[in-house]
Amino acid sequence: MTKEIKGLRLRFLGFFGPQKLPATVKFGPGLNVLYGASDTGKSFIVETIDFMLGGKPPLREITERQGYDRILLGIETLAGDTFTISRSADGGSFLLYTGLHEVPPGVEVEAQVLSEVHSDRNASNLSSFLLDQSGLTGKRVRKNARNETNSLSFRNIARLMIVTETEITQQRSPLLDGNYTADTANTSTFKLLLTGVDDSALVSTAARGPEELSREAQIQLLDQLLDDYRDRLKEVAKQPDELATQLQKIEASLNQHAQQLNSTEVAFQEAAKRRRELRKKLEEGRDRRNEIEGLIERFSLLDQHYVSDIERLQAIEEGGTLFGVLEMNICPLCGSEPSHGRSNTACEGNTEAVVEAARQEINKIEVLRAELALTMRDLLREGANFDRRMPTIMQELEQLSESVDGLLSPKLAKLRATYSDFSDKRAEVREGLALYATVQDMERRRASLEGAQEGGDKAQAGSGDVSTAAAAGFAKSVEEILTDWHFPEAGQVFFDPKARDLVIAGKPRGARGKGLRAITHAAFTLGLLSYCRSNGTPHPGFAILDSPLLAYREPDGKEDDLRGTDLKEQFYDYLLSLPEDQQVIVVENTDPPDTIKTLEQVQMFSKNPHSGRYGLFPYEANTAVRQDG
Repeated sequence: MTKEIKGLRLRFLGFFGPQKLPATVKFGPGLNVLYGASDTGKSFIVETIDFMLGGKPPLREITERQGYDRILLGIETLAGDTFTISRSADGGSFLLYTGLHEVPPGVEVEAQVLSEVHSDRNASNLSSFLLDQSGLTGKRVRKNARNETNSLSFRNIARLMIVTETEITQQRSPLLDGNYTADTANTSTFKLLLTGVDDSALVSTAARGPEELSREAQIQLLDQLLDDYRDRLKEVAKQPDELATQLQKIEASLNQHAQQLNSTEVAFQEAAKRRRELRKKLEEGRDRRNEIEGLIERFSLLDQHYVSDIERLQAIEEGGTLFGVLEMNICPLCGSEPSHGRSNTACEGNTEAVVEAARQEINKIEVLRAELALTMRDLLREGANFDRRMPTIMQELEQLSESVDGLLSPKLAKLRATYSDFSDKRAEVREGLALYATVQDMERRRASLEGAQEGGDKAQAGSGDVSTAAAAGFAKSVEEILTDWHFPEAGQVFFDPKARDLVIAGKPRGARGKGLRAITHAAFTLGLLSYCRSNGTPHPGFAILDSPLLAYREPDGKEDDLRGTDLKEQFYDYLLSLPEDQQVIVVENTDPPDTIKTLEQVQMFSKNPHSGRYGLFPYEANTAVRQDG
């Protein structure tokens, strides 16, 4: 009788809110591809699936998910049974419904409450339900050198099936998660999937005394603190082991930007100072020009008065001269008849003196008028000089304004903003380094509490936990996949028990560039799924890969650059040939081959409200347009 293969496949993921349009993405058996523009929610889908399969809250906050309070995940067993898992977007326990419900069921629909916390004593938790559907009920995995075991949780397996964009490029083994205290359990879970044999037969080596119990309590306390610090560290940095390198790059960029900022600041200050000087000079010049125009106008009026006075005096002079040559008649000075003249008393009758006085007054006015003409000429020359200089000053001022307002000021503002961003990022990285140092210090303290026996456990876990035959079979499965993909330098693959990672063509997997690490991490995950299915060992039956083809988008260098090869085509051809009991969901920014784009289970997120699907969440014009992933 053929043994029934147990397993799961995902059918849909949906977000729902009271005043929001549903945001749902569907999946089918075999290959599923989500591709398209950045910031459309693709990576957020991966995170949400992990969250709905028991991942710890909180779910990452993004603007578009505001107003959505419930998430549904539809699953189907390989036997054909269907279920819907419901969870609050804030976390907490789950509701399990029979059948697929693509909208939130009403209160009249019966649901089973499943705890978010795994327990082997009470099956009413999500982990136990998923393990049962995967054929892994009641399994135990070793946790330390004393051969103590824990009940297998679905979270032990999830990290071997759901690979985020951050994890897929890590240099460490896919079996390790940065918490070395969990390395033993992680390796034991891997061994369980390869062999189908758990660690329930192990017997603890010795009973624990009071001193050991005290040490165990301290270890548990440190574990709790480590969990908190690791959560904080994840919020600050995705790859803590690269923080030091990142800080060096940021410091170098800050120094470079500081030099550019200083030089631009000096140029800006000099230009702004020169512009102020020119504006002041132009303003003073215009004031003087207006003053000159006023003076010229007043002096012109004064000259007219002078002319009028001269004309009047000339008339007196001319009249007096005429009276001197005419026959005596009426006195021109007092108007008396000659017979009534009193020349020695009231009127002298000396017209010559009057004429002479008029001539002297005319001479005085002529002198004043000549001086006035010189003054006006000087003023006109000064005004003309300013009129000649003003266009040059205005042209220079306009050029300076264009330079300051159109070039230096925006450049300075951009440099200041960039410098501020780098400074803030440096503060974040320094905070991350401090947290990372704290985590490492706590881990060292925990290791010292574990003592030398824990070191022996690590050595044993590296050398004996995975049998040679199972490791060789798994490595062969990965080798066949890489060969099918036309992976560059694909050669013999074997599993290094010490590093707990693959060695490909004589080169450790983690020693390659991040692009090739992503590809080989994908091969590790898919190789595990293929090996388990081929050998009838338990596996949930699906894998999710976020950005496995990173070498097509952001290669580290020539050796890491797969552009120009046909690996992408071969990668998708392999996934397309998988049987229906192996579901793979690929999330990518790069476009798949044209033959893949037309498939029903391939979806493009366009980030264009007028073309195709905008993103995970429906487009809303009045909200910020950013969906991570």
